[in-house]
Amino acid sequence: MPAPRPLLDAKAMERTLKRMADQIVELYGGGDRPLVLVGIQRRGVQLANRLARIIKEHEGLDVPQGALDITLYRDDLQTVGPRPLVGATDVPWQLEGSNCVIVDDVLYTGRTVRAALDELADFGRPARIALAVLVDRGGRELPIQPDIVGKTVDVPRGGRVDVQVVELDGTDGVTVQGGATA
Repeated sequence: MPAPRPLLDAKAMERTLKRMADQIVELYGGGDRPLVLVGIQRRGVQLANRLARIIKEHEGLDVPQGALDITLYRDDLQTVGPRPLVGATDVPWQLEGSNCVIVDDVLYTGRTVRAALDELADFGRPARIALAVLVDRGGRELPIQPDIVGKTVDVPRGGRVDVQVVELDGTDGVTVQGGATA
């Protein structure tokens, strides 16, 4: 397989997150409903934290952030093994009536988002749930579409999109392996 091809470097990733933060505020940050961001473990949490920081810097709006670990809500849990590694879920505020934005790094089949919606329902009923993803790579298996997209790229089945965040990986960037067209 060919070497990974860069899709976003650190500067492009930061610009993309700024644009996404502006779109979140424009679409969901006004009015009388509280705005909350919930990142999907792992990299969605770091991206949600960054989006909240950017919104605070640009708009002066404090946006609570939470985290969902969807492991136990997966529809393929039986294939994960007898002892799945479960991360933290943290939704420390009231979801009822809020504008909730689920944040993830890569949208592919839609199954991770479906699991996140199932888990989120255990915490309450937001007025609206939106989806923000850094990369939409296509290949949906479920009828799930993002409301806010940082970058769209067509990656054939068997290809990969890897997102690196400095908090976990020591660097920021997005690479594609297995061919893609932007």
